[in-house]
Amino acid sequence: MSPSTASAASASPSADGSGAPIALTSRAPHVPADRLVAEMVPPPRFDSVRFDNYIPAADQPSQAEAVRVLSDFAAGLGGASASGSGRKRWFRREAKPAAGPRGVYLDGGYGVGKTHLLASLWHATPAAPEQKAFGTFVELTNLVGALGFQQTVRTLGEHRLLCIDEFELDDPGDTVLVSTLLGKLVDAGVALAATSNTLPGKLGEGRFASADFLREIQGLSAHFRPLRIDGEDYRHRGLPQAPAPHDDATVTRAAHATPGASLDAFPALLDHLSKVHPSRYGAMCDSVRAVCLTGVEPVADQSTALRLVVLADRLYDREVPVLASGRPFDELFSEEMLNGGYRKKYFRAISRLTALARDAKSLVAD
Repeated sequence: MSPSTASAASASPSADGSGAPIALTSRAPHVPADRLVAEMVPPPRFDSVRFDNYIPAADQPSQAEAVRVLSDFAAGLGGASASGSGRKRWFRREAKPAAGPRGVYLDGGYGVGKTHLLASLWHATPAAPEQKAFGTFVELTNLVGALGFQQTVRTLGEHRLLCIDEFELDDPGDTVLVSTLLGKLVDAGVALAATSNTLPGKLGEGRFASADFLREIQGLSAHFRPLRIDGEDYRHRGLPQAPAPHDDATVTRAAHATPGASLDAFPALLDHLSKVHPSRYGAMCDSVRAVCLTGVEPVADQSTALRLVVLADRLYDREVPVLASGRPFDELFSEEMLNGGYRKKYFRAISRLTALARDAKSLVAD
């Protein structure tokens, strides 16, 4: 257990299977900079993903093509330092890579497996783990905040590959910051791979955002090859609808009966999220084996909704099932939100929470 969460876990006896459920609302962990660096690897859900266990849809040839292109891209990142020794290049620089795209942008709707493919690229790249980095855009900006810009350049500049999931096109300031950072990393010979969300004001009418992405990163666009991935949300491909919410008593009983479960009232949890920086949501979920929520209700405002999206992503990454009472997850966000500039994030959150609600079925006795 990391030092950043030791105090939270010690106050939550059910982390080891005894006592009352954990309360996420009691946790506000400190996350040190060295943990931010060490955790720049694919999250637990994507530990075992590989190109050969990505299942392309038979009617979507772009998915099989993406696997082929990314496999070749990974193979092209091999070299002298890919021997597995794991030693950083402290005293010499390798020859600069040949001209041409040193990055790839995975362009597709939610649920087509972009993160699976991005993590597969990380796993397939022939380099030691400490020479590869994987994280969300938010995690990358948090790293810059913790280390400072120049130290981040020095740290990541020793890497062979940087994978950025969910590049945030909706934050102009952070987009400029990260674009500048990526320019420095490209100059250092680091290969890049990214996915992104949709810009505000696009109203979600287009599922794809490559033109937006390439425009926002401006001078870096020549370094990226857009790779379009068509398809429907795999999380719901041929699966039943999400289970209906339970009543409060059922959720409470399951929380007390499940080792490592948390139990929170949904409104209280939303309020707590406003007091914890989103970079800490992952640490807030350390040792949590299941999340139980009572009184789920529609989210009233966009700031709260976006914080909930981040929490949903962290829970999904960690494969934490979610058992809830109240309203179904597809009623969390208003029609206005679902038709607005952040609709892609909200649909992703609904998709992921629905999948986690299915995973929670085993927590309730028949």
